[in-house]
Amino acid sequence: MKPIIAACGNDCSVCPRMLPKTAAELTATAELWYKFGYRDQVVSNDEISCRGCTPDTWCRHEIVTCTASRKIKNCGECGDYPCNKILAAFENTKRHRPDCQKCCTEAEFAILEKAFFEKQINLEKVRNDKEQR
Repeated sequence: MKPIIAACGNDCSVCPRMLPKTAAELTATAELWYKFGYRDQVVSNDEISCRGCTPDTWCRHEIVTCTASRKIKNCGECGDYPCNKILAAFENTKRHRPDCQKCCTEAEFAILEKAFFEKQINLEKVRNDKEQR
């Protein structure tokens, strides 16, 4: 599957929240998010599901609003990369990695690693591809 790189560098193509998913897959994701502390309760399938980032979607580091205002798809396309916003996103993500690794099976963690913990790698690839054009 071809990567779908979000504004912050997440790979939406492997994200367990990105639709389409079955009800059982979404429920399992909601339970996993609760287990490692991303949510304080098991949320509904509607709440855990994702259709991708838009400027109307909440973003902890305001990255989606920033990329939308610059008319770019993600931070790897930005002339100011890496800025403080994306560096904060990298650090925040790294902070969650140990908890995820403790709570997940190897298979679950492999998916989360590809989806979320390779942000910087994904954005560097985007940046390198842009420079080679």
